[in-house]
Amino acid sequence: MKSILILENIRSAQNVGSLFRTADSCGIQELYLIGITPTPIDKYGRPNTSVTKTALGAELTIAWKQYPTSTAVIKKLKKEGYTIIAIEQSKDSVDYKKVKITTPVAFVLGNEVEGLSKRVLEKMDIIAEIPMKGEKESLNVSVAGGIAMFRILNV
Repeated sequence: MKSILILENIRSAQNVGSLFRTADSCGIQELYLIGITPTPIDKYGRPNTSVTKTALGAELTIAWKQYPTSTAVIKKLKKEGYTIIAIEQSKDSVDYKKVKITTPVAFVLGNEVEGLSKRVLEKMDIIAEIPMKGEKESLNVSVAGGIAMFRILNV
């Protein structure tokens, strides 16, 4: 089943690199890098070593595209039959362990501090949340993405 990872306004190049590597390991075919999310190639056409150092070559094995916003991307994917799943804490979220997919899927991860905007969350088919049992309210975005993708994709 086709799967895509959308990274919206991720600030840390290391998180992006880590998510490239994780995406490769669980069979994601393509990454969409939105807004300020760092890309594997800098604006001068050189490798962005802050991304490539943690991606360990996954930036070469997974197709990726850069977009200014996610609005058109999400609309296009929905028309193509994708289920769009945000990994986010929200009053409308469901436990990620209960998410079952039967269509191609696009996972959406947002900014490390602010998460995904309400505007983006309104466009989701599913908002999946990883329950937190300790004192901290959230996980690192690359860790959360890995946990959710592996579980939901049944890797």
